[in-house]
Amino acid sequence: MRSGKGAKGGEGRSDVLAFVGENLRRLRREAGMSQAALAETSGVSRRMIVNLEGGDTNISLSSLDRLAEALGVTFVEVVSDPAAQSRRIDAVAWRGAHPASEAVLLGSVPARSEAQLWRWTLGPGDRYVAEPDPEGWHEMIAVTEGRVLIDLAEGPVVVETGGYAIYSSAQSYAYANVGDGVARFVRTAVM
Repeated sequence: MRSGKGAKGGEGRSDVLAFVGENLRRLRREAGMSQAALAETSGVSRRMIVNLEGGDTNISLSSLDRLAEALGVTFVEVVSDPAAQSRRIDAVAWRGAHPASEAVLLGSVPARSEAQLWRWTLGPGDRYVAEPDPEGWHEMIAVTEGRVLIDLAEGPVVVETGGYAIYSSAQSYAYANVGDGVARFVRTAVM
């Protein structure tokens, strides 16, 4: 779920940042934290927090993770519609340089901490670089179309259509489309 370019608005689909400002402000107040205290605890600048709460900025997924951790909540609690009753989220969380590249957080269920289901699309030559997740996080990737290189600190893995990979995401990693066409895969992140 982690870092990379922040989300940008998508037509016909909600954007992961649509509820961040409202949720962040509410969760911060519920935690009894000032913006300055949240900035110090999370390592995210106070200016970024002010901008987020005002709805004026993008943020990396890893920074959202740090804010959630500092508030003692999950990533999904920070990004989801507070009025939604289901665990379906269907929100664009990342867009790449190629117009076909995007990551959509489909939903989340409780696990030891959290489990997330994502749908990813990478255009030809596009790459998503992630920061390591905290210890205990794992990912499962199932490629439905194309070829995806998962560039892990422990060594690269190429997954073809119909194949899958399971690994700890508590390491540096990246996804890259190494085929000629669009690559599509389903990602499950579990803690």
